[in-house]
Amino acid sequence: MQTLRSKYFWFLILTLLGFGLFEYYRPKPLDWTPTYSNKDHIPFGTKALYELLPDVFMNQKTTSLRTPIYNHLSNNTDRFLSNYIFVCQEFSVDQNDREQLFKYVSKGNDVFISAYDFPDTLMKALGVKAELKAPTLRDTALVMNFVAPSFKSPKGYVFAQDDGRNYFSVKQPQNVSILANNARGEPIFLKVKFGKGYFYLHNLPLALTNYYTLDPATTDFAFKSLSYLSVRPVYWDEYLKQGRFGEDEQSIFRYIMTQPALKWSYYLILWGLLFFAIFAGKRTQRIIPIMTPPQNTSLEFVKTIGKMYFQKGNHTNIAQKKIQHLMIYIRERFGLRTQNIDEEFKTTLAHKTGLSRLDIDLLFGEIAHAERTPILSEYALLSLNRRIEDFYQKSK
Repeated sequence: MQTLRSKYFWFLILTLLGFGLFEYYRPKPLDWTPTYSNKDHIPFGTKALYELLPDVFMNQKTTSLRTPIYNHLSNNTDRFLSNYIFVCQEFSVDQNDREQLFKYVSKGNDVFISAYDFPDTLMKALGVKAELKAPTLRDTALVMNFVAPSFKSPKGYVFAQDDGRNYFSVKQPQNVSILANNARGEPIFLKVKFGKGYFYLHNLPLALTNYYTLDPATTDFAFKSLSYLSVRPVYWDEYLKQGRFGEDEQSIFRYIMTQPALKWSYYLILWGLLFFAIFAGKRTQRIIPIMTPPQNTSLEFVKTIGKMYFQKGNHTNIAQKKIQHLMIYIRERFGLRTQNIDEEFKTTLAHKTGLSRLDIDLLFGEIAHAERTPILSEYALLSLNRRIEDFYQKSK
């Protein structure tokens, strides 16, 4: 049995080792997932842009944040002005975040938001609406270009992975400046005045990813977009993309779940242990013995004692024991006192048992005869026993 367990164990180890080697040496497919994260080298990460921020803002301090907007801005005691940059798929903020952003910008700070999905509450407050279109015509992407002559490219910018059909509708043009349009003349990049500062709304986050930042044909689009911000210290948000925990706060399990090879190895271990428990446990478990239920031998004991009395011919003693047992039964079952057997007792007992008064009289007549007779005959004992057993049967 121990040998069988060892075979299962080594089979599991060899399977895990083989799977790990296969995952390690096989060619890694290119991941086109748009994460917009500053830690990702994949095409649609933003590591290249993040590392070049010091060049854009003349070596101003750049801080990557893994805390909610409300937490950062409510606890921020910096007196200097700064820029807050968001590059994400969906700019999802709650009321507390939104109010802190408004206070932050109204003091003279700038917020740059590049996303596809914007909250309606934020857009209404800024007098703008984000029009999000389904990307159904990627092979006919619109040309993008800046409005300012100094930033405008002669050929424009084409982002093949985005058809360019998302744009902004401006409801309050007096506070809004259009910085870039698509080929239809629809705004894709806005500067919105709010208090002493500005909101920069940009609806083409793919243009800021590694794929287009490192492409010579589109590399300057990202830098021209960010160059509208003042030269100040920069806060770069990663909370909306990576969550709250930084790399130094990662638990082992959380790290395993972020690595595809480790995650699949973890699942394989769980399935392997499950199969081992099912099949190996079934083969090695002990045979459960059949346990016979305990037998009630009290009735046999009573019969044995009765036979002993009967064989000795002590009929009177047997009758006394039968009568005593009957009286105990009447007291416990029907709640009647048996010290005085009178007419009232017999009538009450007949009502409670459902027997006729004649049956009760015959029973206690037999009992009275047995108590009066010094030496009871075998026939009289049998007659008394039949009466008592008949009472037990009918009173149930």
